[in-house]
Amino acid sequence: GLPGVNGRELMEHFSAHAQRVGVEFHTGRVVAVMAWEGFALTAGSEVFQGRTLVLAPGVARLAKYPGEAELLGRGVSYCATCDGMLYRGRAVTVVGRSKDAPQEANYLRELGCRVTYVGDQPPEGLRPDIPFVKATRLEVLGEKKVEALRADSVTLPCEGVFILRPSMAPADLLPGLALEGGYIKTDRNMATNLPGVFAAGDCTGLPLQVSKAVGEGQVAGHRASEYVDTL
Repeated sequence: GLPGVNGRELMEHFSAHAQRVGVEFHTGRVVAVMAWEGFALTAGSEVFQGRTLVLAPGVARLAKYPGEAELLGRGVSYCATCDGMLYRGRAVTVVGRSKDAPQEANYLRELGCRVTYVGDQPPEGLRPDIPFVKATRLEVLGEKKVEALRADSVTLPCEGVFILRPSMAPADLLPGLALEGGYIKTDRNMATNLPGVFAAGDCTGLPLQVSKAVGEGQVAGHRASEYVDTL
């Protein structure tokens, strides 16, 4: 419908329009969501609060490592700033898949954790006193809690494994979020099964088209606003 305008230009127009009407933009990787007087989102060292939440993360195909899901919350973590203090003085491994992973590993070392960094290539900005292990095939080991990380043919004993990816699947951020066919399940009001949580766009399923995403975003925004008015 807009000949001569490519996808990048269209997104730039969307962003500029939103900013002109007063929308605030913050860039960061959301690593935790807590339902408390609405919702509190942790992105890096910042916390954002709101009365309702609209999810529009697109589609992230993130295959989990063996043992990751089974030991989540029992040694497996996605947030160094959230859980790092629990491992002071203990051995931890950082699986670096995001750009800011070296900084989070440095933070853990500053807390007093004994850190080993695992990745598919040497990271930039990693403290020289943090050992680096190059590996691509990973497995989290342990029965009731994390006991080690197997990195290719090397076994690294540890009590915590911090898996730092560029993005997180919504179901990892919000335990109990209902999925259907791998997508977030919503009703016609774009409401999920969790009170106050709405979703829109590719994350809700096919077709993965901008016109569908815009329409769902409009519905989700209106319904989220109406939800706040009822509180």
